[in-house]
Amino acid sequence: MSTLSLWVGFHVFIFALLLFDLGVVQRKNKDMSVGTALWVSLGYVLLALMFGAGVFYFKGSQAGLEFLTGYFIEKSLSVDNIFVFLLIFLHFSVSKANQRRILFWGILGALAMRATLIIAGASAIATFHWLLYVFGLLLIASGIKMLVTINQEPDLSRNRIARFMRSHFRVTEDFEGEKFWIRRDGLWYMTPLFMVLVIVEVSDVIFAIDSIPAILAISKDTFIVYSSNVFAILGLRALYFALAGVIHRFHYLKYGLSFVLILVGAKMTVNTYFGTKVISTEMALMATAALIGSSMLYSMYRTRQATASETKKTLRWWIPGTPARKEERKDHKQDVN
Repeated sequence: MSTLSLWVGFHVFIFALLLFDLGVVQRKNKDMSVGTALWVSLGYVLLALMFGAGVFYFKGSQAGLEFLTGYFIEKSLSVDNIFVFLLIFLHFSVSKANQRRILFWGILGALAMRATLIIAGASAIATFHWLLYVFGLLLIASGIKMLVTINQEPDLSRNRIARFMRSHFRVTEDFEGEKFWIRRDGLWYMTPLFMVLVIVEVSDVIFAIDSIPAILAISKDTFIVYSSNVFAILGLRALYFALAGVIHRFHYLKYGLSFVLILVGAKMTVNTYFGTKVISTEMALMATAALIGSSMLYSMYRTRQATASETKKTLRWWIPGTPARKEERKDHKQDVN
């Protein structure tokens, strides 16, 4: 199979999948239950695994292993997005119907922006080999930053993105149904729904700066990096509705996600320095699975009888452009203990 036919076939399949999601799944499940969301999310996972089997067949075992590793890492890191989306939606009191609308358009925007970042990142690495050190250290620094901010509650009332938009655009006081923009007295007004969409999109771009180098640390094949990223993003909307109601049961998963970034960053840095695979893809896959699996099991054990105060810990995470509450900074050490 030629490279061109591979790319064309992949995008035709993704386009058909998006049409199915918009035209069938979203219309028939306007009030998507947790059970339905779980089945849809599982369907996307099975599609990714079937595609991975195709990669094994057409491109070889090494490419197949790289796809599965990249997909698993990106899928794990997508839980990070779910924590952030939940915080944003709760703060701005976004209805469930509008959450679906924002997530759909947000995912379309994420696909376009990540494709651009992946192509740019792969080209930059091919031209400037030393960027591998930069990306590796960036991943390690991001993992450490995530660890530091796990118990910090963001103050979304001081979100810099929202404040910028309110000061530079006319914004309505309340939501206007599902509209992003409305016209009043001959003037266009932005609605809070569009402002939330922008915050979600900007947040995803910031997180993509972490996740894309993480997959580039696994594979240098642009198609593998792109396709594994796309499959992880496609199921994000269903995964959000599947986990939103029980996300408090996964508070300690944040620690696992942080260590995954540090691990992948170390892999990229060490392998680049020695010029060989000191840390293999197989080792990275097993270590990632161990970190994610153990942190999920520990989370479910620790939160099996979670109190209201413990559940509130779920609302502590870093959101781009959002400072932490001052009282949270003071109590950070006490919360960790």
